[in-house]
Amino acid sequence: MLDTCVYIDQMQDRSPQVLDDLIAQRQVNHSTVAIQELMHTVGALDPSDARTAGVIAEIGKQLKAMPPHRVFAPDVEVLGRAALLSGILCRLRGYERDGRLRALQDCVLFLQAQKLGLVVLTANVGDYDILLQLIPAGRALFYRQR
Repeated sequence: MLDTCVYIDQMQDRSPQVLDDLIAQRQVNHSTVAIQELMHTVGALDPSDARTAGVIAEIGKQLKAMPPHRVFAPDVEVLGRAALLSGILCRLRGYERDGRLRALQDCVLFLQAQKLGLVVLTANVGDYDILLQLIPAGRALFYRQR
C-alpha cells in the first residue's frame, strides 16, 4: 500500500529507479487516505499560480490510474485505533497542528495496511519506525528519495 509520499516523489521525479521498477512489477494497492491527502493538496493550491493547473492535472492522472478494485477505505476499527496511536505518536514526536493531522493519516494507513495484510511503502522513516516499534506486527518498506 502506497504512502502519499510515493505519489508525490514520483510526480516530482524524486523517486529512485528501484522504487519505480518495484511499482511497475508488483500489484499496487491504494488507500483513500492517500487520495484524501492528494485532494487536499489540490484544494490548497493557489489558483492564480501558473503551476497550479499542471500540478492538478498530474494529481488527476495519479488518481485515474488507481484501479477501483485496488482502492481500500479504512473501517471504523482502524479509524478508532489510529486515533489512539496517532496521539501516542504525536506525544513521542512532539507534533503540533499540521503534524498531528499527518500523524493521524500515517497511523490510519499503517493500521489499514496491517489489517489487510499489506506492506506500507514509504520514505517516512521517522514516523513509521516508531509505529513499527509500537506495533511490531505491522510492515513497512522504506526507500530513500533521490
